[in-house]
Formats: sequence, C-alpha cells, structure tokens
Amino acid sequence: MTVSATSGGGSATLSESELAEYEQEKPARRFRPALDRVISLWCAVISVGVLLQVFFPLPAGTQFYLVIFLAAVLPITLLCYRGWKVPAFLNPFSARSEARSHDDPGLSDWLLALLALAVCLYPLIDFDGFLERRQSPTTLDVLTGALLLVLLLEACRRTTGWVLPLVSVLFIAYAYYGGYLPYTWSLAHQGFNFSAIIGQFTMGTAGFYGTPLNVAASYIVLFTIYGAVLDHSGAGKFFIDLSFAAFKRSRTAPGRTVTLAGFLLGSVSGSGTATAVSLGTVSWPILRRAGYPPEPAGGMLAAAGIGAILSPPTLGAAAFIIAEFLQVSYLTVLGYAVIPTILYYLGILLAIEMDARRHGTTEGEPSTQSAWKLLKRFSYHFLSLFVIIAFMAVDVPPFKAVVYAVVIQFALSFLDKEHRLTAGPLFKALAQGTRSVLPVVATCATAGVIVAVTTQTGLGLNLAAIIVDAAKGLTDNHTVVLILTVVLSAFAVLVLGLAVPVTASFIIAAVIIAPALVQLGVTQPEAYMFIFYYAVLSEVSPPTALAAVATSAITGGKVMPTMWQAWKYTLPAFLVPFAFVLTDNGARLLGQGSLIGMVWTLAVSMLAVAALAVVTGGWIVIATGWVERLLCVPAALLLLYLAPVTIAAGIGLLVIAVLVNLVRRHRLTGPTEGPATS
Repeated sequence: MTVSATSGGGSATLSESELAEYEQEKPARRFRPALDRVISLWCAVISVGVLLQVFFPLPAGTQFYLVIFLAAVLPITLLCYRGWKVPAFLNPFSARSEARSHDDPGLSDWLLALLALAVCLYPLIDFDGFLERRQSPTTLDVLTGALLLVLLLEACRRTTGWVLPLVSVLFIAYAYYGGYLPYTWSLAHQGFNFSAIIGQFTMGTAGFYGTPLNVAASYIVLFTIYGAVLDHSGAGKFFIDLSFAAFKRSRTAPGRTVTLAGFLLGSVSGSGTATAVSLGTVSWPILRRAGYPPEPAGGMLAAAGIGAILSPPTLGAAAFIIAEFLQVSYLTVLGYAVIPTILYYLGILLAIEMDARRHGTTEGEPSTQSAWKLLKRFSYHFLSLFVIIAFMAVDVPPFKAVVYAVVIQFALSFLDKEHRLTAGPLFKALAQGTRSVLPVVATCATAGVIVAVTTQTGLGLNLAAIIVDAAKGLTDNHTVVLILTVVLSAFAVLVLGLAVPVTASFIIAAVIIAPALVQLGVTQPEAYMFIFYYAVLSEVSPPTALAAVATSAITGGKVMPTMWQAWKYTLPAFLVPFAFVLTDNGARLLGQGSLIGMVWTLAVSMLAVAALAVVTGGWIVIATGWVERLLCVPAALLLLYLAPVTIAAGIGLLVIAVLVNLVRRHRLTGPTEGPATS
C-alpha cells in the first residue's frame, strides 16, 4: 500500500515496504521487478477469482472453495515472507549484486511453495471421497494433512512470529496427551490419536477450513481489495487533505485533525498500526511545529490509528468473525460499535483539549486548501462507503455489498485524472488487495487448529468452568465472581494480544473465555464485543504496544512514555467494555434496548469519559490537583456502572471535583476588585 498526502504545507509518501515494517507481521520480501510482476499477477488473479466467486459460486460448496483459496494463497505466502536464513548457494534465484536491495525467495522457499500447492490440491482429486473418509482417514490423507499442518505453522511463523505456532503445537499436544491426564482433572478427556486429530483439522468444518478461514476468504479479502481500490483511486489522499482543511486555526486544531484523519484513513488501510504510521508521517511535522512533545504526539497518533479498527463502517477483521459466531448480520455488529465509538473519540478529543492547554500548543499551519472546495470536488469518495451500509441495510450480504462498492469506486475514479483506475493502477490495486490479506489468511487457517482442538476435546467449556470456579473459590457473591472473571478475562486477552495478531487473539479468547462469561449470565454479543475491544487494545498496551512503537519511531520519542501516552488517550476504551458485561444496562451501550435507554446510558457514559479525561489529562478549568483526580476516579467508575444510585453518587463526586478546581482557580487569580471607595 502507498499512502501519499500533501496537506497543510507538508507532504509525505509511505511505501508498502515501509508500512510493513510497522505491521503486526514481519516485513514482506522485496522482489526483483520481473519476479514482482509475476507474484503481482498471481495475486491479481486471486482477487479476480474472489470477486467472481461472490456472484458465481462454485457448485461443490464452501469447503471446496476454501480448499482452492488456500491452495492459491499459501504458496504465495511462503514466497512473499522470509523464512529461515539459508546459505547463499541455496538461493540461485537472487542476483548477488542486488542482494541488498532485493530479497528473492531461495530454492527452499520454492520447494515449500510447490509442496504447499500439492498438499492443498490433494483433496480435490476425489473431494467427495475425501470428506467421506473423515472418520477413518487413509495413510495418505494423514500424511498430506500433517504436511499441510507443518506448512501452515511455518507460514504463520513467517508472517506473525513464533507465538501462535507454538500455542497451536501446545493445543495439538493437549489433544493427543489429554487422555493420559487423571480422569478427576477438569482438563482430562478421552484422548485422540494422530489420525483423528489430523482428520479433524483437514476434513472437518472446525479445522483449517473452518469459520476463521471462511471469514478471511469470503469477507476480509473482499474488504482488503476494496481498501486497495480506495487507496489507488485517491481516497486516502483526499481523506487526509480534508482533515487538514476541516478545522480552523486554533490550538486544538492539529490534534482534532489527526483524530479525524485517522478515522477516515482507517477505512482505506484496515490496519490500526498502518493507519498510525501513514498518518504520523504526514502529521508529525505539523504537531511538532504546534508545540506537541514527541511522546504525547506519538500516543495521539497511535490512539487515532487504533480507533479506526474499533469504529464503523469497517471495523477490524475480527468483527466479521463475531458476525459468523453470533449468526447475525455484519450490519448488526456495526450497530454494536456505534456508541462505544462515540465514547472512544470523545475521550480522545477531551484529552486533546487538555493537552493543548497543558503543553501550551500553538495554532497549526492553516491548510492551503478549502474544505468546501475539496468536498465539492472529491466527496464522491464517500459514496462507496455509504453504498456498503445502504446495501446491508436492505439485507444485501456484506460480501456482495463490498463488491458493488468496488465497482462503484472503480467507476468514480475516472472523475479524477490523476487517479484513474486504468489497466496499470487497477492491476496494482487487485494485487495489493490479495497481498494485504496473506498474513490474515495464515493466521486464520492456523487458528483453525485451536478451534478444532477446543471443539474436539470440549476444552472451551472445561476452561470456562475452571475460570468461574477459581473466582467462586474466593467468594460466593455472584457480582464479585462476575467482576473477578471479567478482570481475569480482560487481562488474559491483553496478554494474548501482546504476542499474536488481533484476529488470532480474538479467536482464541472467543472459544475459551467467552463461555466463562456466558456461564455467569453475560449475553453472547456482550461477551464477544468485550473480547473484541480488548484484542484490539492490545496494540496500544504496554509492554509491546505495536502502534505506539511505530509512532515513537516517527516522532523520535521514547518508546515506553509513548506507550503510556497512547494508553492515556485510549483509557475510555479500556473501561467502557466493562459496562457491557458488568451492568444490567450495559447492553444499551451496544445499541440494544429502547432508544430512550440508549440515549441516557450514552449521556451518563459521556460524563464518565469526561471524568476519566480529568484523571489522565489533569485539567478542568485549570490544571488539577491530586484532590480533583482522586475524586474523578470513583466518579468515573460509579457512572459507568449505569445504576441510578451509582449515577447519582458519581455525578456528586464529579461536581465536587469541578467546584474544587473552580475554588483553586479563584485563589490563584484572586478576587475581582470592585470600584474604589472613600
């Protein structure tokens, strides 16, 4: 992906390889031009095939399509991402004189790619017979399935690192050795031999070809293609230009601009870290001139980037999996996210207002462009986004809605001479669409191991019982048990997210942690949305916080302070999800219930976010002291409980904090002197 922008007197171009440095996955290879064209052609062919599958599905069914899709994608993944370091003599395909600028696959990579193609296509030799042998696979079935398992683990290692493959191996070991555990243990099961395990992975509907891969092949890849078409048709540049032109000159304008640009640009990139990086490259010079220190600026950029994948109209990849798990429409999941999105961005905007005063920032450079003129000229870039929502609102499936949006955006691109999607740019967009999804496919297919083992052994329910029993061992009070379980769940999802991508951490947590919450009376939508938010927030959580690491590299700030600044900006997103699952009225924050109920819960939650902003931002009318902050901590927590008594108490504490701050201001400025008297 390439994001170019010229706004407010600054310009920047971020290449795909530069973006990849800050992505969750390892950087992809940089091919020689000739090989790059071949790989791009294959990726473009996959994109075309995926688009055609929407309207002309294969008659053999979904699993048949998934087998072909994985056969097309897995070999390319092994070629596009670096493997083990091998001696130079094993890499005859790479010109030694160009070793520093190009990184072509070696002989071992080509052999692995060919092997991946063979084992992926093996089921198609006799597909019906292959499925019928699910309960008693042949030796060849087991051998090809085992090879596919190894290749998927290697592809996942190349794209996301060691953690998810190691976790998958542990799950496989549990499936095999669990039968040897004492039968009195909650985790014990009957045990499965290697053939049964591999059969579940390759022949069942809960393994490699289960829901995660189905979502990646049927939804996520279509949205990455759409994002690439948006990008190459000039939408990314327009969104940034519009953001810089939208706000008048004020000390808070640079921060507001970053927030709006992150929200809009997220629809194009689909990745929080990539959005933060591309936005930071353009925005950091302006933030620096406005007086923002490197660490707060980096935190703001990270928060703006991550917010894009928490927000409609696209959300992150895990949102599609939520829709599949709950068997609801994607539009319903978008509805769940509306109120939390409002609260998230309210928290960021309040933090920006306070930081502008604390840091004494100045007015940013005015944009040389008019927002009104930009809208008149390029507002058609919003049309395809509205089309997706409109089609889903009339019950058009999201995979069809996004294809219609792709076609509309392609047609609209010819309104801009500079970004017309003629043959060359269209080819690049189609190729980029598939390339962008390669790490997600590797993650989803490998996560099928965890889903399959959990289903086969009943691990999800067993672990859920263990979590709940551990909480009940401390107290018999149902509310306290629920609170302890939720806190443990949040911590577990954050820890998972430190090591694996958002999609993988969500899938693992959804099959293991969600049942524990459901056992305690939490509804499935509340449980899944809680897990979704914490999976995403792992990208701004110390000690890894990939988005903050990326933005600190751009601003030159210290990494850990930048992480804590990002945490400060995103604090409402960490606490609001607790209201989903801990309070009786929390479901209204997910758009469930009456309109009046949703309005008053939103209003109360906005007060809670304001109290949190005081705690982290240290400002009300003037800089706060420790008294105001101490008062605002319980005020925020009480307000978020969304019960009449706690709301009244929370408002009371917040009012006291404001009054204390006003008294302090009065003491600092002194009383206003009246007219002199004789």
